[in-house]
Amino acid sequence: MAEHPLKLIVVGSIGIDTVATPYDRAENILGGSASYACAAASLFSPTGMVGVVGEDFPTEHEDLYRHFAIDLSGLQKKPGETFRWSGVYRDNMDERDTLSTELNVFADFNPEIPPTYREAPFLFLANIHPALQLLVLDQMQSSFVLLDTMDLWINTELELLTQVIRRVDLLAVNESEAKQLTGERFLPVAARKLLDLGPDYVLIKKGEHGCMLFSNDRTILLPAYPLASVIDPTGAGDAFAGGMIGALASTDRVDTATLREAMVAGSIVASFAVEAFSLDRLQTLSRSELNERIRLYRAMIG
Repeated sequence: MAEHPLKLIVVGSIGIDTVATPYDRAENILGGSASYACAAASLFSPTGMVGVVGEDFPTEHEDLYRHFAIDLSGLQKKPGETFRWSGVYRDNMDERDTLSTELNVFADFNPEIPPTYREAPFLFLANIHPALQLLVLDQMQSSFVLLDTMDLWINTELELLTQVIRRVDLLAVNESEAKQLTGERFLPVAARKLLDLGPDYVLIKKGEHGCMLFSNDRTILLPAYPLASVIDPTGAGDAFAGGMIGALASTDRVDTATLREAMVAGSIVASFAVEAFSLDRLQTLSRSELNERIRLYRAMIG
């Protein structure tokens, strides 16, 4: 149980990954959207995790969650094996090929929200089936909800996904997903159509080119932090979103100024996350390192 009231709940996948990049390979490492997002968010705000693992889930991975002081009241353990994914990144480190996906206990995931979680003011619905995201929304009383999704659900569950989008405050998609959802080529036009679906804000992630936040009265553009090298980009988007909503939860308010600062925080946490496999770099990240890179970034963008 968390020592402080939980301000943020993250619901997403938990997996064991095998990742190959042009530089290295790592087997059976901790992955999943909930893992990256919770670790990033916990740098700023008390965070609770909702996800499912199997009997094979290593004790050291649970210990790592506790290192980040993540509340695990919502972590389900079911008979069977944990979700597993393996993939290989191409030379540009932007495109990747999935080699195998084994859903295992994640195939029957039924997110049950503990009573201590239900009034947390901030909720991050990481990338899971839209039907599960709706189940979570029905159990929560959060005042601010961030939603992530993927091209699979746009192709196969568009009606359900649209229902979810209508109930959230901020929709986060990447550039191709924004175009896919709206059929529009230009991002400002796509963002306008997405705003018309109901959210107050639309965040479009552009990878190494930064991100764009749209609302009805303002657009915010931020570049990515320039890195000399990337070891493993897996989970970068989840680390960005987790860092962003974690920083936002720490302020207890949502407006243009706090959103911009939260985007800065998310960008910097993600820049650290890609410097090593899994959560390795976030595990060793010190507050002074984080603050110094945020300072450098602010000096860059003015």
